[in-house]
Amino acid sequence: MDKKTVIEQTEKYYLPVFGRYQMVIDHGQGSKVYDNEGNEYVDCFAGIAVNALGYNHPILVKALRDQVGKIMHCSNLYYTEIQAQAARMVCECSGMDRVFFANCGAEGNEGAMKLARKYGVKKSPTKYKIISAQESFHGRTFDTLAATGHDYYHVGYGPLSPGHVLVDYGDIAALEAVMDDDVCAVLLEPVQGEGGVFVPTDEYLKQVRALCDKYDALLIFDEVQTGVARTGKWFAYMHSGVKPDVLTFAKGIGSGFPVAGFAVPEKHARVFAPGDHGGTFGGNPMASAAVYATLTTLKSENMVDKVAEKGAYFMDELKKLAAKYPEKVVEVRGKGLLLGMQLTKPGKPVVEHCLANHVLINCTANTVIRLAPPLVITKEEIDVVVAALDKALADF
Repeated sequence: MDKKTVIEQTEKYYLPVFGRYQMVIDHGQGSKVYDNEGNEYVDCFAGIAVNALGYNHPILVKALRDQVGKIMHCSNLYYTEIQAQAARMVCECSGMDRVFFANCGAEGNEGAMKLARKYGVKKSPTKYKIISAQESFHGRTFDTLAATGHDYYHVGYGPLSPGHVLVDYGDIAALEAVMDDDVCAVLLEPVQGEGGVFVPTDEYLKQVRALCDKYDALLIFDEVQTGVARTGKWFAYMHSGVKPDVLTFAKGIGSGFPVAGFAVPEKHARVFAPGDHGGTFGGNPMASAAVYATLTTLKSENMVDKVAEKGAYFMDELKKLAAKYPEKVVEVRGKGLLLGMQLTKPGKPVVEHCLANHVLINCTANTVIRLAPPLVITKEEIDVVVAALDKALADF
């Protein structure tokens, strides 16, 4: 179908829940995608920080092709070799001991909160409160929505799930003021992504850990966006050394194949008993193959160190733009290849300008340009992105 037909047919049959750009993506290679008219784009958003290995990576493609020829789905009432391999790799890379596989980030966070509630109410029937942060994003199910700190996601969906409390991110006094023995968990992103790429201090995370220990509450880190080498460590918590009780993951862990979940240390492995949690598709052979191929490839290619190096280079180049346009750029922040450029006014025109120059970026929180490219992006491709941003800011 031509571009016009694809757009018209999609608009006719798909629920109108997305604000889409007028382009049709056809295929990709490395860090580049191509529309159905043959135009090439450097992708600096990777499907919302998903395509860790970029597009058409030969190892991932082979793993999925081989697996689809063996078995695509198997009930979790039985064992599969590929799930065993995937689970081991997740635990080795995350520093955790046990894993549960789900299908999307919201499911991973939902499962983590269920585990925290079960942990809490076993101790006291009133120990069910979950504290999360303003400007956070944890998903669109009813419970993850209640934990999400954006009012506009809540409009029209009340009453939200009870037992959730929101506090300002990075403000330890605000958290301390609401902590008590009825709190079963504190849920935080170690770097806020959707909220504007905010990086907390290591001291703040250490103080949160201490409060959770004091009140016997689980510390949950939502690493859906920050995990899998994205920040220059396997998981973002490793920058601070503050280890959570529950770690959630999704996005990049399947390099585009839908897979998510959460992981815990051994001491919390028995909170759930058989039948307490589950899912039909979680950890299916295809998803497990994607996880195993992604993590083994990132490990063999030393991608954690490469992301740290490329992220530092990208950050320096963005800071040069900030210095060049001080009246337009407030600051640049982030870790690894999750970077944000805070603008002085809404950034949609910058996104559109870059798109016209064949570079895909994103604007979040209205004024923050969010950059989360495939981890395999090259420095030359980073230079293309920076040049496009330079032109966009000049006209901003």
